[in-house]
Amino acid sequence: MNILLLGSGGREHALAWKLTQSKQCDQLFIAPGNAGTNQYGTNVNLSITDFGAIKKFVLDNNITLLVVGPEEPLVKGVTDFFKKDDQLKQVVVIGPSQYGAQLEGSKAFAKKFMIRHGIPTAAYREFDETNYAEGISYLQQHALPIVLKADGLAAGKGVLICQSHVEAIAEYELMLQHSKFGDASKKVVVEEFLTGIELSVFALTDGKDYVLLPEAKDYKRIGEGDTGLNTGGMGAVSPVPFADETFMKKVVERVIKPTVRGLEQEAIDYKGFVFFGLIKVGDEPYVIEYNCRMGDPETEVVMPRLKTDLVELFMATDKGTLNTIKIEQDSRYACTVMAVSGGYPGNYEKGFVISGLNKTVPADSLVFHAGTSQKDGNVVTSGGRVLTVTSYGNTVKEAVAKSKETLQQISFEGMYYRQDIGFEFD
Repeated sequence: MNILLLGSGGREHALAWKLTQSKQCDQLFIAPGNAGTNQYGTNVNLSITDFGAIKKFVLDNNITLLVVGPEEPLVKGVTDFFKKDDQLKQVVVIGPSQYGAQLEGSKAFAKKFMIRHGIPTAAYREFDETNYAEGISYLQQHALPIVLKADGLAAGKGVLICQSHVEAIAEYELMLQHSKFGDASKKVVVEEFLTGIELSVFALTDGKDYVLLPEAKDYKRIGEGDTGLNTGGMGAVSPVPFADETFMKKVVERVIKPTVRGLEQEAIDYKGFVFFGLIKVGDEPYVIEYNCRMGDPETEVVMPRLKTDLVELFMATDKGTLNTIKIEQDSRYACTVMAVSGGYPGNYEKGFVISGLNKTVPADSLVFHAGTSQKDGNVVTSGGRVLTVTSYGNTVKEAVAKSKETLQQISFEGMYYRQDIGFEFD
């Protein structure tokens, strides 16, 4: 079959790598893709939110399966667009309906869903212009630190952890009255701060049944030892050493099953990934957030550990036969280390030539491109997170060491990566 994959990051490169391993994949197109995805298919210059152009391409190229990488097209309703169009409704779309995508697109929607279905999460209140003053009073009496979240999509920047009441009230005012995050902060969710260690768990669901994919832990901070500004992710490890059988059993019983049951009970059209952003508080799992797609850079360790045919999984999702499939995982550790542009996550320059990509990569390492493009026959930087190296190993330490070794062969001006991914598991 012919497959179209939407997106252009490291997640999409890893998905492209995995999709083309399936015997069912005849041709893979990636829109818009990056300088690495074209190793596995044909890059197509399409905007991920131009549904009209996507429709034309799908019809012209006999696309059977549409895989949506990032959240934006889902939150904007690409699945509904296909379902409602007589020419497109036969195409299998992996991604929830626009209503279902609110699990990521609206923090308030997600919190209400969790409360309705008894899913453990931090205590919260939501505020907008109509109860603005009430929010000020609530913040003044709130225990510190205070978590403020913009309700809508804010490109990963809409979560603030405030250490004082003065800071919390100032940020609250900026979000609601001065549109700090644009329309995303027309509503603000105020949450209790939870102390613990975070991890990401992934399920693929048809809205009734699900399969559990390998879990991962990513590293958001720019600096060694988890210091400095938050980024889109500087690396990831899978499996997660502290997510033992006892803990994962709690995750399944208290979080995953009630979530999927909730989707079914509320008749939410959801055929795609659910990303559970969790925090382990003591020995208990709490949900920090839902995402309606795979994570990045977690996909770059989850896909290498997934042995099961991904296309087969997607077709089972469409047919409602996920309950017949047993997931197979590679027992080794997979660890990925992300190389970023100098200055990231602040201001950075683009267009630097990347050298060393033509060197031989060890058999148990993979290079996934994130922010790269082709220019004058060279591969150049085109984003903050540029590329990542994933390696297999018998321990976290061994896998990370292999990734760093491969990264030493690659260079571009201002290149930076964390030396300590997986540091707490050495």
